[in-house]
Amino acid sequence: MHASSDPQGFKRQETIWELFTSECVYFMDQLMVLKEVFSATLTNLQVTNCLTDIDSWRLFANLNELCLVSSGFLNSLLRVIKNMLEITEGGSPTLLDLLGKAFQESICHCLQTYCLNYSTALLYLDSLKPREDFGTYVKWCERSKQCRRLHLRDLLVAPLQRLTRYPLLLRNIAKRCQKEDEARGLELIAEQVDKSICDLEGKVKWLDNYQKVKQLRDALVWLPVWERDKRAFIPENLKHLLKAVTLDNLISHRSLLHEGKLVLTENAKLIDVYMFLFDEFLLITKMKRNKKVGHSLTFLDQMLKEGCTFTVLDQPISLDRLQLRNIDQLNASSSGLPHSFIVMHQNRYQQCIGAFILQAASEAVKRVWMSKIEGAVTALLKQDSQQARVKSSSLWLESSQI
Repeated sequence: MHASSDPQGFKRQETIWELFTSECVYFMDQLMVLKEVFSATLTNLQVTNCLTDIDSWRLFANLNELCLVSSGFLNSLLRVIKNMLEITEGGSPTLLDLLGKAFQESICHCLQTYCLNYSTALLYLDSLKPREDFGTYVKWCERSKQCRRLHLRDLLVAPLQRLTRYPLLLRNIAKRCQKEDEARGLELIAEQVDKSICDLEGKVKWLDNYQKVKQLRDALVWLPVWERDKRAFIPENLKHLLKAVTLDNLISHRSLLHEGKLVLTENAKLIDVYMFLFDEFLLITKMKRNKKVGHSLTFLDQMLKEGCTFTVLDQPISLDRLQLRNIDQLNASSSGLPHSFIVMHQNRYQQCIGAFILQAASEAVKRVWMSKIEGAVTALLKQDSQQARVKSSSLWLESSQI
């Protein structure tokens, strides 16, 4: 089917293809690497009486089942795609039938089993760290070309990340469906996956963060450049040329490290802001409370539930472009800014393109913020030195070349 004759149909095919190709990457580059490099090597070592006391299930859980389910799903999905493109004769199930069957009968169930073991697997992995023999085994596996510099921990979390990605992929297909009953059916499947994720909430720490970030994603407001910067005058009839890029996915699959209320000094005025520290960038936002919300609500999850929105000031500050400056007590007293610190945003030429003076409620709160930011910057720079970040359309990573 050509895009010119049916643009909507073409876009629908693109979203289905995205589901298929991303499942291929998940199966080949993550599940099979865990199975063939890490799990199989451990099994072979145990046959030769090495690492015989290591419990493979506690590390990898139902990995074999995950591989079989993903492989079966890929084969079925490929048959449906071929049928849609009229490459094969009829007889294969419809897309809706396939997705309904796959997610109801196997995918969600086996991923839930894996996720419930995930926290235990990390604790078990940490307990094995001091052992030289286990450390040698892990390092040998991680040096494999198939790992592409990913560590065991990076691969172990992949099934959780995949589970949380399915609702977005399914809804993308639903948006492109011309048939209302098919769109509704896909939405119901996405809701079922959401329910599977919610069932795990509180049982898997990583998913707790995911749920909070998911709610926050919908509450963030990204202003267009002409509202953010008054110097960027764009005539009304030309604004359509600056295509609005959705930033909904910018914080997806990020770790929210710290958040809280601070006061920003802006044009000699003090304004309340809410700051979010993620593992790759810092967001400074202005809060807009729902009028119905009482001022007693202070926690982020409560504010999100009550419909509070957060308008991003300026732009995300990438941690590899951030400089932190403490305002000591002497300068704080003389400038009338107690418990304050400065966040500087630099471009790739080390030119300061933004400076934010932030005031905490107390010296202790300020110290926590500075410590959290410094720790996140150090962790990111260490990660970049070991493995360069790659820009991905699904993760919207900020390039270190900017």
